Amino acid sequence: MRIGVPKEIKNHEYRVGLTPPSVAELVAAGHEVVVETKAGSGIDFEDQDYIDAGATILADPAAVFAAADMIVKVKEPQASEIALLEPRHLLFTYLHLAADKAQAEGLVKSGATCIAYETVTAARGGLPLLKPMSEVAGRMSVQVGAHYLEKEQGGRGVLLGGVPGVAPAKVAILGGGVSGVNAAQMAVGMRADVTIYDISNDRLAELDMFFSSQIKTAYASKAAIASAVKNAHLVIGAVLVPGAAAPKLVTRDMIKTMKRGAVMVDIAIDQGGCFETSHATTHEDPVFEVDGVIHYCVANMPGAVARTSTFALNNATLPFAIKLANMGAEAAMKADAHLANGLNVYHGKITHHAVAEALNMPFTGWNG
Repeated sequence: MRIGVPKEIKNHEYRVGLTPPSVAELVAAGHEVVVETKAGSGIDFEDQDYIDAGATILADPAAVFAAADMIVKVKEPQASEIALLEPRHLLFTYLHLAADKAQAEGLVKSGATCIAYETVTAARGGLPLLKPMSEVAGRMSVQVGAHYLEKEQGGRGVLLGGVPGVAPAKVAILGGGVSGVNAAQMAVGMRADVTIYDISNDRLAELDMFFSSQIKTAYASKAAIASAVKNAHLVIGAVLVPGAAAPKLVTRDMIKTMKRGAVMVDIAIDQGGCFETSHATTHEDPVFEVDGVIHYCVANMPGAVARTSTFALNNATLPFAIKLANMGAEAAMKADAHLANGLNVYHGKITHHAVAEALNMPFTGWNG
């Protein structure tokens, strides 16, 4: 199979779909890889590094799409990239379609087979291709939250961990999944006062055992969330419904009760965000203010630490990319039901139920 790696074009996106070591693995398996010139320059990979790994360098995205059977990316295709997709193409990347009807309609029109990293599942549970970026985003959320709590940034002027004689900041984490746990680990390390909210009592028990006395846990009722938001200095939205739009857990009325200069970080923004006041921002212009509360809603947070993120992502995606290249999309999905769960668009149809429901579009099951 011929595999294409275009340069990412989303705002301040420096990651790349395949690293040179990943290219070398695919070439060793008998496949051809074409890479757009400077695709890896954002993380200090030169064209020569890809050539040394066995790839062919092409001049522009049009050449890459024309030459390749499978396109491996990081972020969802932008409009100019969707225009290059054909029914023969297999697209393997993050899509987050539930919050992006225009993209979904474009992919449906293209006729391409589109497998989304974020809905591929694992036998032991969880979302293995979303997990590494959730880990990065969770850890970053505390880092950026602490930064925007600084007075110079418009924040309340609170040090996350406090100092002797001065209480630490209160951090409320909504969601006890991968992102939430990683956020809690960082916040605990910075000596903040941390509470995790979740709707699963079993998960709360696991978190209680894992963190012991380092954090508090609470059931995520509407009343509990309202109280948490009112009293917190930093609120981190880390909820996920696979493939579906994120639930709006924090309302505008709740935000009106918050301390001026408090900070909210919405990790769920790729799926539409879990705060009613959220809208996607960019690394170039990452924050906005609502009722005196700072909102950080960057839709590609891990792109800020692009080198770490790219290697972490490739560690997870490469085995699936090799399987798809070796077997072809249909055979690979027939052999692996968890990979088949990643199929979002197939031959002009939405094939993931949660995506179709979120977008109010027709759903067609894939009967592979």
